Amino acid sequence: MVNAGEGSALDRTVADLEAGLRGHVDAGEVLGLTWLVGSGGDVRAGAMGHGDAAGSQPVATDTIFRISSMSKPLTATAALMLVEDGTIGLDDPVDGWVPELAGRRVLSHPTAAVDDTVPAERSITVDDLLTFRLGLGGDLNDFSQKPIDEAIANLEIGAGPPAPALPPEPDEWIRRLGTVPLQCQPGERWLYHTGADILGVLIARAASQPLDEFLDERLFGPLGMTDTDFFVPAAKLDRFGALFTADPASSERTVYDPRDGQWSRKPAFLGGGAGLVSTVGDFHRFADMLRIGGSSVGGRVLSEASVRTMTTNQLTEMQLSRGGPDRAGAIGWGFGVGVQLCADGVTSAGTYGWDGGLGTIWRNDPGRDVIGILLTNQTWTSPIPPPVCDTFWSVLRGLGDPAGPGNR
Repeated sequence: MVNAGEGSALDRTVADLEAGLRGHVDAGEVLGLTWLVGSGGDVRAGAMGHGDAAGSQPVATDTIFRISSMSKPLTATAALMLVEDGTIGLDDPVDGWVPELAGRRVLSHPTAAVDDTVPAERSITVDDLLTFRLGLGGDLNDFSQKPIDEAIANLEIGAGPPAPALPPEPDEWIRRLGTVPLQCQPGERWLYHTGADILGVLIARAASQPLDEFLDERLFGPLGMTDTDFFVPAAKLDRFGALFTADPASSERTVYDPRDGQWSRKPAFLGGGAGLVSTVGDFHRFADMLRIGGSSVGGRVLSEASVRTMTTNQLTEMQLSRGGPDRAGAIGWGFGVGVQLCADGVTSAGTYGWDGGLGTIWRNDPGRDVIGILLTNQTWTSPIPPPVCDTFWSVLRGLGDPAGPGNR
């Protein structure tokens, strides 16, 4: 980590941040967390709390966390590498690599029975997977149960909260997924998550190697992300802890996954949407690569043009009005990341990043040249971020230039 001199604006922010986060830990809202803040290239990181309910396992800055949906931008980056290689194209139909998704049928309306379908008007493309416009996924604006939801749940392909021990190996996973119709026409609207898992299958097939090997060779290795993987090996379990959840009504805490649970062994299905573990330092290496336009000490990862496209909203006004990453329509979607459409008093327009429902958040704010990463061992209990996240962003709003290019 890079450290600036004492008394800098970043140092003062860090003091406020540590006090604010400590309040949530001391109140028992979250047992343990790590955080990282970067401002103009200067970086601070810290940790507090414990990885176990007994308080015997202190959290450190190299503690490994389940980052769940913060996996999505890493998978999107891998796909863009193949685009730059010329192996796949954004406008290419996925049929050649994922024939299980060729010749799709589409529900006649969102609440229709799974056999009430019409033909798809066109094939799903690589761009559809990256922008979550393939026609299949979660509707974050309507959580009511529909026949398609039950059909997908019955396939046991991991449609609910992350559970890496559940889904079968990739070929069987995609075969099962191919038996259900799309919820809407390809390209019509944004639906969450499923595109990233399909993208992981496509990457492995297009690259002719398992997804974890491709990520290791092309992304994690060059960036020095030595603790990012789909599971935690035995030699690193001492830096891994349990994941906790709480009853929304009683706030009673229970163990969602123990230290030696589902993430302690390699899963059959490598979930590009929510399967990874990482550390705050590892993820900063990825975030900083995007901040400086795709390069790193290990060499160029992506072109500046690809980074720009990835971190720019791709959704139309019509698609945003039908339901995007948030109900208010203030967040659009690029390739694997949410994109802030206008300044909100905390972040600049153009700020991008994503959250993980297992307790993690990340944003790059180009307008202020600020990076913020918070990893906790407490799952979210609703789509609304918990108070510890609000505290994190509220303190960071004083960093950087509030009249930077993202706010002008």
